[in-house]
Amino acid sequence: MPGTKTGGGSRTLLKALRRVLAEPGDGQARLDKVVRLVAGQLVAEVCSIYLKRDRSRLELCATEGLHPDAVHRVSLKIGHGLVGRIAQRAEPIATSNAQEAPGFQYIPETREEAYRSFAGVPIQRLGEVLGVLVIQNRVAREYTEDEIDGLEIVAMVIAEMTEAGMFTNGEEFQPIPQVRTQPVEMVGIAASEGLAEGPAHLHEPRVMVFNPIAENVESERARLHEAMTALRGDIDDLVRSDEIAATGEHRDVLEAYRMFAYDKGWLRRLEEAIESGLSAEVAVEKVQSAARSRMERIADPYLRERLHDLDDLANRLLRHLLGAAGGAPEIQAGAILIARNIGPGELMDHAGQIAGIVLEEGSLSSHAAIVARALSIPMVVQCQRVTRETNPGDKVVVDGAIGAVSLRPGGDVLDAFHQKVVVARQAAEIYKGLRDKPALTLDGTMIALHMNAGILSDLPSLEGSGAGGVGLYRTELQFMLRASLPGRTEQARTYARVLDAANGRPVIFRTLDIGSDKLLSYMKRVEEPNPALGWRAIRLGLDRPLLFKMQLQALIRGAGTRPLSLMFPMVTEADEFRRARALLDEALEGMKARGREVPSTVRVGAMLETPALAYASDAFFAQTDFISVGGNDLMQFFFAADRENERVRQRYDVLNLSFLRLLRDIAIRCDRLDVPLSFCGEAAGRPLEAVALAAVGYRSLSMRAASIGPVKRLLREVDLNEVRDLLAGAEADDQTSLRPRLLDWSRERGLHSDRYTR
Repeated sequence: MPGTKTGGGSRTLLKALRRVLAEPGDGQARLDKVVRLVAGQLVAEVCSIYLKRDRSRLELCATEGLHPDAVHRVSLKIGHGLVGRIAQRAEPIATSNAQEAPGFQYIPETREEAYRSFAGVPIQRLGEVLGVLVIQNRVAREYTEDEIDGLEIVAMVIAEMTEAGMFTNGEEFQPIPQVRTQPVEMVGIAASEGLAEGPAHLHEPRVMVFNPIAENVESERARLHEAMTALRGDIDDLVRSDEIAATGEHRDVLEAYRMFAYDKGWLRRLEEAIESGLSAEVAVEKVQSAARSRMERIADPYLRERLHDLDDLANRLLRHLLGAAGGAPEIQAGAILIARNIGPGELMDHAGQIAGIVLEEGSLSSHAAIVARALSIPMVVQCQRVTRETNPGDKVVVDGAIGAVSLRPGGDVLDAFHQKVVVARQAAEIYKGLRDKPALTLDGTMIALHMNAGILSDLPSLEGSGAGGVGLYRTELQFMLRASLPGRTEQARTYARVLDAANGRPVIFRTLDIGSDKLLSYMKRVEEPNPALGWRAIRLGLDRPLLFKMQLQALIRGAGTRPLSLMFPMVTEADEFRRARALLDEALEGMKARGREVPSTVRVGAMLETPALAYASDAFFAQTDFISVGGNDLMQFFFAADRENERVRQRYDVLNLSFLRLLRDIAIRCDRLDVPLSFCGEAAGRPLEAVALAAVGYRSLSMRAASIGPVKRLLREVDLNEVRDLLAGAEADDQTSLRPRLLDWSRERGLHSDRYTR
């Protein structure tokens, strides 16, 4: 809109567009009128609309200025040419010299060689690109930000009209339907354990908007404020509900979610979109699409999680604007929820109705995963293409223990799944019977089994699982799930509740392990080329002594006069441990000086997660009260394989003989120096790996609560001397891994080792 600001200029264009769309005519006639209008209003010699024909191809569906014979005859692959790049990246491209721009592709049929300047924007709805809107000029022209913004506003209207079917003409523009009929087996990441079976419910909270252009800006603004008030009331009610426990980090999740609903910046952006001439509904979608386009290019998992909360809130707001209830759409009881992602609020809406959840995105530390675990709903995340492969109502089976999902399973798969359900029930009864029995091997070796935890809702599993205590309590989750730093008193209250819930059983608190993929929204982000090897864990704590000391003081206060055990994460050299312990001693002395209660005993350990610490001096090991091997990170650094990278993560095995030698050397050293040693990590919770760890000298293992029963059952069936003989034989034969021989041995003896073998 040359010479105008976005608000007034875009409103003028949208009013004209509304008149054009109200005129009689079929889908093609509407498209032709739109390109003529946009070209005239923006003083462009060319305006073209490309719409998606299928997942990989765009088709020229209307043009003003290019050769008319090219319409419906020219198509572009996503990613090819400037138009294809816009569709692929969901970002505008503007240039005064198109032929020299990266990615330019000449299409002879369009006869566009005469046009030098190019500006294009994605036609998208809620992050899904439906097409591309383009303008071109013969002379070199620098398109302004206002003009690009105006194009994006028009593209939003086109997206709504496309979704509503206003540009269809029979079957002319409709993508070829691809209803899936074949069984599909998929593997994601297990986020919440359990088995589930039910019909698929595709979580598509998108709503149809038939009036995308505002007739009266003031009335649209009033509608927005009315809907926002109703939305905030919904969220307030949700936070006050008693469907889950009133305390714990999942409650903090909902409080942070409520803060988004009251965010003034979000409301301001919505009002600006309405001011441009859009209806309130389309304004919500415009802001939502813009946020998704930005956030999907951000690697930071915490920031990406905020996007999912915003999606959830925007969908609720849309339903209020359309007069529908703010609650979730109707869902069949016992359904499996299939989604790209989901916010904690909408998951709570479905509590008690769904049997399982499968997400295309998500993470183990996402808000939805935390709430799912609190509600004991089986959940699999990062299940690629699941939303595209699923039809509404499809039969779905979910194995939340190993991250397996079956769509439209055949009879054999269903029979196997049902058998697994039966076996799981039988095994649960066996594990229940083993709950109070020791993990004592046939050769008389006692293995202590502890559980890992990170939120208060994990603690009820302590009693039922038979765990001897909490071998790892991840304190950082309390910090990650809040919008602001929890104060000393609040932290102390949480730690006290953890010890209360443990009811006398030992709990080992790990001090803040933030950095890498665990970031705090209220802490300034430090850009690092390799965060896993960067400023994190104890390094960050020592560089921020006030933050670190505040947590140490809170741990002391939370323990009261009870024993306190804590450990420092990712210690790499002895001096880091000494400095951290000095801060702890300073905090203890300060509490005593003020007449405060202090723990009856304080045990301080180090997490051995780097190969460097394995070769520290005997003097260092003797200074610690215990050593806990953090298997996940140690394995990552030992093999130089990023555990978040699926391309390399599965290449390396905890039963690799080189890694087992390292673990054995650590165990021998700790035994010689009489330093208690434990192993915590995913491997500890897999029965076969747990047996190998016990064989090389580990007498304490910490794992997920659900793994304790299977691990205890196998340990009680084995003689560790036989496992050591297998290890010696594999080493003598220069094998790479102990796994093949250990598997063959366990199967020959009929041992219960198949669950979580890798």
